[in-house]
Amino acid sequence: MEPVIVFISLFGTIFGIIYLYFSTRNKERMALIEKGADASIFFSNKERKTAPIWKILIINLALLMVGIGVGIFVASVLHYNMGVEDEVAFPGTIFLMSGLGLLAGFYLSKRLAE
Repeated sequence: MEPVIVFISLFGTIFGIIYLYFSTRNKERMALIEKGADASIFFSNKERKTAPIWKILIINLALLMVGIGVGIFVASVLHYNMGVEDEVAFPGTIFLMSGLGLLAGFYLSKRLAE
C-alpha cells in the first residue's frame, strides 16, 4: 500500500509542476498579446554560438575518468607508502580527484563555448 501512495504522490507532483509551467506560460503570452505585443517575441531568430553538446559531454566524461584513475593511483600511493587505511584513502581521493576533474571540465566547457 505504501509504494502505491509514493508512486501516486510522485506522479501528482510531476503533473502539478508541468501543469503550472504550461498554464503560467500560456497566461503570460496571452497577457502580452492582449497588450498588443508582437508574437515574434516568443521565437528567437538569433542563432546562438555554443559548442555542440557532444563535445562538452566527451570533455567532461574524459576528465571524470582521468580524475577517477588519478584518484585510484594516489590512493594506492597513500595506502602502501604512507600507511593510510584503504577504507579512507580510496573513497576520499577518488571523490576528490573526480570532483577536480569535473571542475576542470566545467572550465574547459565554458572556454569552448566562448
